[in-house]
Amino acid sequence: MRKFLDGQAGLDLTYVPVGATAHSAPADYRPNHTRLRIGSGRETFAKARAALSRWDQFRIGWAEVQPHDAEVRPGAVVAIVARRLGLWWLNACRIVYVVDEDEPGATAARYAVAFGTLPDHVGSGEERFQVEWDAETDAVWYDVASFSQPHLLLTRLGYPYMKWSQRLFSRQSAAAMLKAMGEPEAAANVRD
Repeated sequence: MRKFLDGQAGLDLTYVPVGATAHSAPADYRPNHTRLRIGSGRETFAKARAALSRWDQFRIGWAEVQPHDAEVRPGAVVAIVARRLGLWWLNACRIVYVVDEDEPGATAARYAVAFGTLPDHVGSGEERFQVEWDAETDAVWYDVASFSQPHLLLTRLGYPYMKWSQRLFSRQSAAAMLKAMGEPEAAANVRD
């Protein structure tokens, strides 16, 4: 794994609109978006922030981040290991930005991690995981936004399956965050 990540670390991202998940998906990419309220209050936000820092959003049974203890910082290279259709997929990503806005007395707080695809990834694009708290409503939200297009011949041929898998991942990721927040019953009810 270390050799794979070291080999990818010096390579360029496979797409041009780096950082676009902070705004909106580029027109020539397929967007995917899931947003779910995961609780209330600053304490819940702090728990959700810690969960994202531990990569808990990937604890879904068929995908994981390698290394498990990867530091969440811009420039870090990680692998997303996924098992689908009886095959193992190893996908290289680089963290392109981290947002950490949590000032005492602020009316909102936000923590986000976005990573972009490197050449050894089945897709091309960017994905952002975010938790946010709004003092006015006291709501804490989990938000996944991504844009992608197929990168490899196999994913071009199986693009409908790739889109379905991305939607499934987003739902299961939201459920994993609810579990990390101590809400296993709510996690079982996550739907599109």
